[in-house]
Amino acid sequence: MIFLRNVSLRRGSRLLFEEVSLRIHQSERVGVVGDNGCGKSSLFAMIGGELGADQGDFRVNSQTVLSQVRQETPASDQAAIDYVLDGDQGLREIQRELAHIDHDSDGERAALCYAKMEQIDGYSATSRASRLMHGLGFSNESLNAPTRSFSGGWRVRLNLARALMCPSDLLLLDEPTNHLDLDAVVWLEDWLSNYRGTMLLISHDRDFLDGICTRILHIEDCQISSYKGNYSAFEKNRAERIASDQAAHLKQQRAIEHMRDYVRRFRAKATKARQAQSRLKALERMQVIAPAHIHSPFRFDFLNPFPASDPLLKLEQVNCGYGSEPLLRDISFSIGSSERIALVGHNGAGKSTLIKLLAGELGPSAGEITSAKGLNIGYFAQHQLEQLDTSATPMQQFQREFPDIKSQDLRNYLGGFGFRGQRVEEKIGPFSGGEKARLALAILIHRRPNLLLMDEPTNHLDLEMRHALTIAFQNYQGAILLVSHDRHLIRTVTDQLWLVHRGSVKSFQDDIDGYMRWTKEDKAIPASIAQSAYPDGSNPPSLTKKARRQQSARLREQVKPLTQALRKLELEMERIAESVKELDKVLSEPETYESESTASLAALMREKSNLEKNMEAKELKWLEASEQLEKVNAELA
Repeated sequence: MIFLRNVSLRRGSRLLFEEVSLRIHQSERVGVVGDNGCGKSSLFAMIGGELGADQGDFRVNSQTVLSQVRQETPASDQAAIDYVLDGDQGLREIQRELAHIDHDSDGERAALCYAKMEQIDGYSATSRASRLMHGLGFSNESLNAPTRSFSGGWRVRLNLARALMCPSDLLLLDEPTNHLDLDAVVWLEDWLSNYRGTMLLISHDRDFLDGICTRILHIEDCQISSYKGNYSAFEKNRAERIASDQAAHLKQQRAIEHMRDYVRRFRAKATKARQAQSRLKALERMQVIAPAHIHSPFRFDFLNPFPASDPLLKLEQVNCGYGSEPLLRDISFSIGSSERIALVGHNGAGKSTLIKLLAGELGPSAGEITSAKGLNIGYFAQHQLEQLDTSATPMQQFQREFPDIKSQDLRNYLGGFGFRGQRVEEKIGPFSGGEKARLALAILIHRRPNLLLMDEPTNHLDLEMRHALTIAFQNYQGAILLVSHDRHLIRTVTDQLWLVHRGSVKSFQDDIDGYMRWTKEDKAIPASIAQSAYPDGSNPPSLTKKARRQQSARLREQVKPLTQALRKLELEMERIAESVKELDKVLSEPETYESESTASLAALMREKSNLEKNMEAKELKWLEASEQLEKVNAELA
């Protein structure tokens, strides 16, 4: 379908591709990845006919019907659903022809149009457009709202729905998840997985790429390399390629050891069973792919947060919202000094409203919020990018807020966020959305917050910056409350999920994959998911005082042996982890492989394999005991 042979492409004086040859076949689902500015969008522009190759042979099948997301949405009185239906040009042509036919005098022509309408399934078009819009988060009331009434993010969704409405052979999607919430991302992933045409997708969401793509194109050093499989397979294959480069070997080993050290520390203090195990497995996978990111231009860590009393925030019977009717009602919880929480829930449920409430941007209409002594909140949301002084440079923006910082120290610090050389002296105004987001994060991190409130922090960030931010979050010593559609970030950074649903905030007793399953099913909360809440909103039947005392006594008897069993398992896992570490150290030494005896090397490999199997068995027992303890504690609460 798409053919390149010895193709070179420039934008101005800059060379993007040089003598690239590749072929993309019918029905392939291809992810396109690479650093910002490497040429991903220019490749799309070339495929879409907006750019011509400077050299070589480039062809797209002449019969191909192409669909891609428009950059602008007209601000008009046209109903949103009609704007989406315009994406099906064949449907609109038939409708226009029917509108101008005299059915009495030209019945044969009218009959032909109706037959075409049947052939393209035109009679269900409005229903299909409605389903597309609902999947992307539009309410029933908004379907007929004028396009001018939608904000920028919702107009992006309208353009996405319009592109999906087009019956295409080739679909080009450039960052389609940027303005979507998690539910819409999950829906879009399912829709695209069933798309029958050829698809090229630019995305910085690794889980999204994993769920859709069967091939990855990586753009680097003016070349395009092709990898079979999804994004996770690409990272592993790339790590193996880098491993063959001896010059990168020591740097690679440091990257692996950094992740191993964090996994060991996290395993020792993990307390939440299902979510903690989900995070643990994600961290262990990151060990494998760490070498794929050793050349990342981003390197930074959170500074040690200012001390504060515990809990950092406490809410008691709080109501909040924007009108007379509160969006969130009677919410009560506290946030401890080291908790890592992800907020999940449907679009409009109140996740961002809750974060604004905690950040102090929105006041409660009822109830009480108590802040800890020394509380220092770091709040990140997309609208804060607009608060950057566009006439200033990154150096000036920083020096205004942190006048005591030395110029060279500041340059070194900004270099970790990708601002190097003269870039730190350039005006912020022309910066891209990703560059502004990186600068806003750099400022936030330097304030040494002890509570991070992060509302979609990865929007506009590329995969390398997301990876660096994930590593920084893991080493952060304060508390995190996160809203994100990036499932990889949720898995690796948080170990609790809170469900915002029907005006309440409850603990979600499953991991992010469990939440995704719930969103795809009947949307009714199972009793096991939300603590202290029944699916119909009622309360459990009350017990007599005597029965409650007896029940509590039985439950308390179970706590001590379960706690002891968990501690014993944790100590055993720590010992196994140390043994694996020692073996890895031996296996990483060149002398181990220089010995003429292969028997001793094989014995070391068998010992490591046995230790890893033993660790898996211990982790399974730990998970079962931890789930039992959580269940007992939930019933005692």
